[in-house]
Amino acid sequence: MKPSAASWVRRALFGTVLVVVLAIGGTAFRVWQVARVDDRDHADVIIVLGAAQYNGKPSPIFQARLKHAQQLYEDGVAKVIVTAGGNRAGDEYTEASAGAQWLVEQGVPRASTLPVGEGRDTLGSLRAVATEVAKHGWHTAVLVSDPWHSLRARTMADDVGIESWTSPTHSGPIVQTRETQGLYIFRETGALLFYLLTKTPADDIGGTGLG
Repeated sequence: MKPSAASWVRRALFGTVLVVVLAIGGTAFRVWQVARVDDRDHADVIIVLGAAQYNGKPSPIFQARLKHAQQLYEDGVAKVIVTAGGNRAGDEYTEASAGAQWLVEQGVPRASTLPVGEGRDTLGSLRAVATEVAKHGWHTAVLVSDPWHSLRARTMADDVGIESWTSPTHSGPIVQTRETQGLYIFRETGALLFYLLTKTPADDIGGTGLG
């Protein structure tokens, strides 16, 4: 007995739903998996992805990233820290300039910082950074962001021509509770799938680097 048309439709729908579920689940697993990777191999530069700043003062999320980048610098991972991120309408400071100034105040030589104050999302910031990196003849980078942002940031960096690996911060508001971690894994999974499908960034959400 041949299956009816309705049976074929049900099978097709089930197959489609199964593929979608597997794609989402697999991506979420990769976000979680890469978040656990802390690769401190030597690179040309350390790139700190920006987050919110308030009148020149990095937000707690941004400060956690900057502290981690400073530690990498002091450990000899790279000789230059690139701070990334533009500003919003009305802001006097860019995320990049606020981050670089914070590092200098913590004892990092100004000559070892390179603020790149362009871009309102991760992709835009990395495109601007890629241009500056190329001008200096640099090719490799350790990316510093929040754990859950690592896979998408690395994917975008590779797409703009920066050979990169990740060393995320494991301090700060985003990693304090399991509930917060679960929320950001969920959000990053959606943002990464959106980027992979469209090659455009998701809207930046609350200055968390999810652009």
